[in-house]
Amino acid sequence: MDTPSLSPTALDALNTHFAGMPPVAALQPRILSWQHGCLRLSAPLAANVNDKACAFGGSLVSLMTISAWGLVSLELAQAGLHADVFVADSRVRYLKPVFEDIVVEATYDDVAEHAALADTLRKQGRASIRLQAKTVLTDGGTAATFVGRYVAIAKS
Repeated sequence: MDTPSLSPTALDALNTHFAGMPPVAALQPRILSWQHGCLRLSAPLAANVNDKACAFGGSLVSLMTISAWGLVSLELAQAGLHADVFVADSRVRYLKPVFEDIVVEATYDDVAEHAALADTLRKQGRASIRLQAKTVLTDGGTAATFVGRYVAIAKS
């Protein structure tokens, strides 16, 4: 796992956080990598299969939602900030069925917002940012897309 100057304990903490939420734990997410403003997660198809033998749409949106949430959380931790992060709104599009283990990638939607995130949180105690995520297929295609706005509120 290639991670930019963040201790393994932060990644362990994120995994522990995921495991501590029963609906998320049932998805069986696993961090694949975190680098250059991109968090990649995977989850086994067997734990997320629907009645058509493909990935359940609710699992796809959940994994994309937590990957974006995890990206914000990791990058704020890297900046030495402690905040509660909430999803404020989101939009998802389902493009293709997934008949393989699920892989999702979360990235920032706007480079300028990303650059200002930590400073805004430090100055205002609150920051909002848009992220995007996608479910990627082994053939390079995209099965689903997600755009969400997240709010970080500094912890006292």
